[in-house]
Amino acid sequence: MEKAPGMIVTLLTDFGTADGYVGEMKGVLAALAPDTELVDITHDISPQDIEGGRLALARYWQRFPTGTVHLAVVDPGVGGARAALAVSAAGRYLVGPDNGLLSPALLMPDARAVALPIPPGASATFHGRDVFAPAAARLALGATIDTLGQQPAIEPVIRRTPEPKRGADGGLHGIVMTIDRFGNAITNLVGLRGGSITVGDRTLPVVRSYIDVPAGAVTAVCGSSGLIEIAERDGNAARSLRLTRGASVVYWPPAPASL
Repeated sequence: MEKAPGMIVTLLTDFGTADGYVGEMKGVLAALAPDTELVDITHDISPQDIEGGRLALARYWQRFPTGTVHLAVVDPGVGGARAALAVSAAGRYLVGPDNGLLSPALLMPDARAVALPIPPGASATFHGRDVFAPAAARLALGATIDTLGQQPAIEPVIRRTPEPKRGADGGLHGIVMTIDRFGNAITNLVGLRGGSITVGDRTLPVVRSYIDVPAGAVTAVCGSSGLIEIAERDGNAARSLRLTRGASVVYWPPAPASL
């Protein structure tokens, strides 16, 4: 049975779980909206890694029921000039800093964003607790974003995944966008089947699943997000191939069948 709108708040941060920062935000949410279900997505985004947070958010935010509130905080500009946002898109709500983290929702055709006021006395270093958590609680209780913000957000920051480019050599040239905890290097190459991927001096087949190659073999697969990822069965491809974000990759389509 689908939850009533506004009764789920998800949390994504780079706070980790060692220092109690997540607990402070949850305390605010529990005090202001005690019947809300809190869902921890992750608190292990690399510190200050806005791009990693954006890519993680893109995976899950529309998987939750309409009315869900997504609280996302990766905020190296806290206390500076960056705005604080509440966003409505695709029947869901998002709250977080205006630094590109909320781009997956801001790119939706029905997206609306308002700038949140910073309350007097709010910590200049912890808007997650003092700005974003109270706004998320109000949305969970049924408030609209128009009641949260004093004005529409002006040109919110939007980060986009770079599109691969077709080269004169016939290959589709892309990049590694992120490395997941398994060491899979996730690229910006979308929905390709068959063919091969070149990375560095290695050319790897694109197979259906990790299990299609022997243990320890490095290969490429179309992952659950529809993106090509470079993987090592039962190992860590990024470590084995010394891959980092931004590394160049090239997709080569399958050779045409001979007559």
